[in-house]
Amino acid sequence: MKKPTVGIICGSKSDLPLLDKAAKQLDEFGISYKVTVASAHRSPELAIAFAKSAEKKYDLIIAAAGMAAALPGVVAGHTILPVIGIPVFSKALKGLDALFAIVQMPSGVPVATVTIDGAKNAAVLAAQILSLKYPQLKKKLKDFKKQLAGK
Repeated sequence: MKKPTVGIICGSKSDLPLLDKAAKQLDEFGISYKVTVASAHRSPELAIAFAKSAEKKYDLIIAAAGMAAALPGVVAGHTILPVIGIPVFSKALKGLDALFAIVQMPSGVPVATVTIDGAKNAAVLAAQILSLKYPQLKKKLKDFKKQLAGK
């Protein structure tokens, strides 16, 4: 049975501690992933190459970005895979700038968006989407929801 795989991309190495929360949750669901650092502004060729090759490697993409937060949209513009955007908190506007940038995508280029710094929710949403293709995730998600109810 093929294992679900998520491509995780962020614009800066400073975002990696946040993405550890997503990685931990994906590990708990048994979902494999690979993390790539590529900025929509500082290394746009790398970000676009990631997006264009993603369909051959991944089932879904999680993209974290702060401030102008162009990365999730750039990725979504170059792939047909579902993209989940994580707006990253910043000092200046507390992540609202990233949130607004990610949710204001043009028609035809959707990015599912979670809360500011919502890496764990991005992983849960990824598992829910992937459970449509990988039925083995359904039991893990049901168990996860039961654990939430018990807290």
